[in-house]
Amino acid sequence: MRITALAGGVGGARFIRGLLHHLESARPGERVEVTVIGNTGDDITLFGLRVCPDLDTILYTLGGGVHEGQGWGRADESHHVADELAALGALPQWFSLGDKDFATHIYRSQLLAQGLPLSAVTARLGARWGLPDRGVTLLPMTDTPVETHVVVTEGGEQRAIHFQEWWVRHQASLHADRFVVAGLDAAAPAPGVLEAIRTADVVLLPPSNPVVSIGIILGVPGVRDALRGTRAPVVGVSPLIGGRPVRGHADLCLRAIGVASTSAAVAGLYADFLDGWLVDPADPMEEPPSGSAPALVRRPLLMSSVEAAADIAGAALSLAESRADRRGLGGGR
Repeated sequence: MRITALAGGVGGARFIRGLLHHLESARPGERVEVTVIGNTGDDITLFGLRVCPDLDTILYTLGGGVHEGQGWGRADESHHVADELAALGALPQWFSLGDKDFATHIYRSQLLAQGLPLSAVTARLGARWGLPDRGVTLLPMTDTPVETHVVVTEGGEQRAIHFQEWWVRHQASLHADRFVVAGLDAAAPAPGVLEAIRTADVVLLPPSNPVVSIGIILGVPGVRDALRGTRAPVVGVSPLIGGRPVRGHADLCLRAIGVASTSAAVAGLYADFLDGWLVDPADPMEEPPSGSAPALVRRPLLMSSVEAAADIAGAALSLAESRADRRGLGGGR
C-alpha cells in the first residue's frame, strides 16, 4: 500500500504518527510506504539560518524527539545560544530556538549553501530521525524558497509581515486582511511530489490548517491538478471541532479568506478532489446524498493520545477503502 499525505505542522505530524501506529499494530507485516508532503510556506530565515518549522515538527514527532507539551521543538532542550544572542541584542527575540534545534538549522543551511536542494537536505534529516526505517519519505512541497506573509492593518495602515511574526509574536491578534505567498507562482513541485500523489493507493489530508498549511501546498503549481487526476481516493480529516481548531488560529485564517469556520466550509475548499471527509460529532454538517462526494463519517476527532490519533487514521483508511472504486481504473474526475 502506498499512502500519501499532505501535512502542516503539529496536527499533521501527530496524525501521521497515529497513522504509523495504526499500521504497525493493525497491519503488522504488511508492506506500506508513506510519503508525507510537507508545507514549506512557514519557512523563515533567522540569524542567517534557514528554518523550516513544519518539516522539523514532522521530523521530530515521527523520530521521537519532539517536545510533547509544545507539540514542536525538541524534548529536553536548552537555550544557551538563544540566551547569548539576546544578551548580544540580536534580533528577533520572539521566535524560540533551542540548542538542539539550532543544530538542525545550521546543518540545513550549510547544505543549502553547498547547493543541495531542500528535498535532498530533508532526506538526510529524515535518515537522521529514522524515517526510512519506518517506511516514511518526507518531501518538502517544493525546493523553491517560498514564504507566507500576512497583510495586516495596524494604526489604520496596512503592512505585510512574515507569517511567523503574525502567528508567534502577535498570536494572530492583528487583523489579517489577506495572505500573500512570496515565490509560490514560480515554484515547482519538489522531485517525487506529483508522482507520490499520482501513484498513491490512498491520499490523506490530516487535520492541518486548511489555509496556511494544506492550502499553501495546494497552491504549488501542479499539485491540485494531480489530486484531481489521481486514481486514489482522497480522504480528509476536519481540523475543526465545534467550529474551532483544537490549537492554533485556523478559524482566523479562514475568516481572512472569507470562509466560514465550519467543517462543511473547509470541505468546500477541497470539493474538486475530495472523496471522503471525517467530521467530529460536535460539528453540524448536512449529510450528502448517497453516493455523492465527499462521503461523510462522523466520529470523535480529538487527538488526545497516540492511540486516539491512530483510531482516527484507521477510520480515514477505512473510509478510503470504501471509496476506492469511486474514481475507477480510468482515473481522475
